[in-house]
Amino acid sequence: MVKLAYFCGHEQFQPEDLVRHARLAEEAGFDFLLVSEHFHPWVDDHSASGFAFSTIGAMAQVTNRVEIATGVTTPLFRYHPALVAQASATLDRLTGGRFHLGVGTGENINEGPLGYPFPKYAERAARMTEALEIMRRLLDGEKLTYDGEYYKTDRAKLYSPPIGDVPIWMAAGGPKSASLAARLGEGIITSVKVPADTMERVIDPARAAAAEAGRPDPRILASRWTILADTDEEAWTTLGAWRGLRAPGRLEAVDPAELRATADEMDRSEILGRYTIVKGPDDYVEAYRPLVEEIGAEVVAIQTTSIDQESTIAMLGAEVLPRLRDLATG
Repeated sequence: MVKLAYFCGHEQFQPEDLVRHARLAEEAGFDFLLVSEHFHPWVDDHSASGFAFSTIGAMAQVTNRVEIATGVTTPLFRYHPALVAQASATLDRLTGGRFHLGVGTGENINEGPLGYPFPKYAERAARMTEALEIMRRLLDGEKLTYDGEYYKTDRAKLYSPPIGDVPIWMAAGGPKSASLAARLGEGIITSVKVPADTMERVIDPARAAAAEAGRPDPRILASRWTILADTDEEAWTTLGAWRGLRAPGRLEAVDPAELRATADEMDRSEILGRYTIVKGPDDYVEAYRPLVEEIGAEVVAIQTTSIDQESTIAMLGAEVLPRLRDLATG
């Protein structure tokens, strides 16, 4: 049975709004919440950037059933991986065992503002290799002394341990991250634009790496961005907080003002063309159908923005989620 996730974007909504959205999403029938974790947003004029670990703690108190995952945090610079493990264990307790840890190699917009370097992918992947080992061993209850190239621990232990197993999912957009996730994590978080490309670049390499390591196929959480709008003008207004996400240089940027300026200098159709625009329930079903039928994801995450987010959550629950579940069982 596919699990359907609602994306809670800290870059768009203030934390108190996201807590309310989490409650509404559970009431609407979502099974899962995917919660972004950022220090800076993607633009500076229509934006927010709350502290995700606190927000999730509050979400835990207003929900009872939905599973909740970071989507995603970076345990490489701002946070020592042991601190991410500690936060994860605490959130697992506060949610009653509903927490999943989603991690990724990050963007400079979260690390650079605090004075941290943002090295090339090879070093970030090497750091992630150590971080995944540290987090997994601590979450599994070990008292850990670790002497790595990038991170060290001295008899570190989680004295408020998780109440169950905390799965670690890693974001992957290409074969290198997919293979790393398959070797050292439990699942992969991947954003899908063209399903065949995702299969070729992410899922097939991950399954091959898992088989080579003697591990089971990784779990798959697949997401897709949609904009609910009737016209391009409405779509551009709706996209306000996210238009810098698809601007060139986003991985290296530090200042959201720069990404906003870059996006606004581009042809709007070029930015909008990088998102899927939907006009109603039928379009939503068709947008996410490939994630259910072709990708075969365990979790399908609806990342969407609209003029009225709360009414959109209700509409998704009433008119989209049941049809996507029917696709999964049909």
